[in-house]
Order: sequence, then C-alpha cells, then structure tokens
Amino acid sequence: MKNTSHSNPKFVFFGTPDIAVTALAEMASFGFIPSLIVCNPDAPVGRKQIITPPPTKVWAVAHNLPVLQPAFLPKIPPPNDGHLMTVIGGDDWDFFVVFAYGKIMPEWLINLPKYGTINAHPSLLPKLRGASPIRSTLLTDLSAGGVTIIQMDKELDHGPILKQQKVALVEPISGENLDNNLAHISGNLLVQVMQELPLGSIIPRPQNHNQATFCTKISKDMSLLKIDPTNLPVGKEAKEIYQKICAFAGWPGTFFFYHDKRIKIKSARLTETGQLEILRIIPEGKNETDFQQYFQIKKQ
Repeated sequence: MKNTSHSNPKFVFFGTPDIAVTALAEMASFGFIPSLIVCNPDAPVGRKQIITPPPTKVWAVAHNLPVLQPAFLPKIPPPNDGHLMTVIGGDDWDFFVVFAYGKIMPEWLINLPKYGTINAHPSLLPKLRGASPIRSTLLTDLSAGGVTIIQMDKELDHGPILKQQKVALVEPISGENLDNNLAHISGNLLVQVMQELPLGSIIPRPQNHNQATFCTKISKDMSLLKIDPTNLPVGKEAKEIYQKICAFAGWPGTFFFYHDKRIKIKSARLTETGQLEILRIIPEGKNETDFQQYFQIKKQ
C-alpha cells in the first residue's frame, strides 16, 4: 500500500551506484523522498575516461533534489562553518539512510540524526559483511540471498538488526538480477523501518558476531575460467564454475580462452546430472551466439 501520510520523516540518502537508484525509486513510490542525496564525486568512466556523475546524482537532478559529493568524510566533526556541516549539520534530520554509498561513515555522522543512521545491506547478516555481499552470496550459495536493515554503529556492518528478509533465488540466477531484486526489497524495508522505528514498534536485535562471515573481494582477475569447451566439467568443479558465472554476470564477467581467442560467457546452467552447460557466448571479434552452434558440439 502506498503511503499517503504527510508526516513522512526528513532524511538524507547516502548512495552512489545504479543499485542505489533502484532503492531510491522504490522508496519514492511510497512517498519517501530524501531532502538531500549524498554520493561520491563525479569520476572518469570508460576507455576515454570521461568525467561522469554517479547514477544517484543523475536521479537527484532529475527530481530537483540537492546533492552533496564530499571527497572524504572527516573522522571528527568539521567546523560549523564548513560546507559539510552547513549542509548536513545545520538541520534536524530524522534519519540518515545508507545503501551502497562507498565510504566509511564516521561515528559523529552516524549519530547525528534523531533516530540514527540505518543501512540496507544485501545479505543475511551477520553473514557476508563487507563490500560485495551479492556476488559473494552467489559464490557461496545458489539457494537464497537476502536483505538486512541495521542501525549503524562505528564498526562495519556490525549494528543491531532492525529488519531482515530472506529471498529464494530463482532461475535465471545472475548478479545483475539479484542486484535489482534486492535493491527493490531494500527500498521497501527501509520505508518500513522509517515508519515503525519512531513508533517504538521495532526492537533492535544484536547480531551474533560469532557467526559473522565476510565477503570475497571481487576483482577482474577472477573473470578468467580454466575450462575446455569440448569437455565441460561435471560435479563439484562444474558447480564452482557455474557459481562464478552467475556471480560475475554484468561485472566483472567471465571468459575463457580457446585457440588463443577470448570467449566471453553470457549465460549457462547446470544440467540434472550436474554438468556445466554453457548456453550463450560472445567470441572475440564476433557477435553473441549459441555455444553449441559455435563449437559444433552435439547435444547429449
């Protein structure tokens, strides 16, 4: 149900990439629109290194919202006449909302709003703390992911849990698809927390820190797969490779070399017998095509 209340909280949204825009749009659909968006500075993008605004800045400008892009966040409160404090510290905020911001929030900033700072983290905390929870989820588990809303404290993804939702994964599984799904859920849960926390209807639940795990650091070096397209693996090796293909869909992607040609994998699956089956590929210098047709492999 869409929120039609005129007493929505006053909040700042901290977020930078496309996944944050999806959450913003979900929140806006309930009438929860931030008074200010804080994101990373414009940065060079692509081979030509063109200076480009972050996706959340583009969204903010399109919705006539002010944007703040600090290059860094000081560990201690800056002077009251500084730009950051003039914009953020000079107002009475109900919440700071954080999702995929990209910077460590100092404790003084976390504690500034009336109801503190809440963070949407796309994993089932305390599992997979850190910067790449969605990709790390797919590298460890192809059955379920989730979103956790926490009350932030000074430690990374450490604060008490306010809401949590488990999400079953369905085919086609990919990092891109899970990004979108969990971003929508994050936006929805953030709205619920901002509605319920001021009423005292949420009891924060401490995380079991003994059960904490941490994300795998994702890099382009992980994209290369050692496979023979004429003899695809089965069993444990097949599952591990398939998990990488799912996790790295979009970025950083996956590929293998065949006769010194780079072959990018677009989609794959595991057969009922547990064998890896590659479906679509992009051979070096060519358009996307069917794997079986390209390698002229007869289907079993």
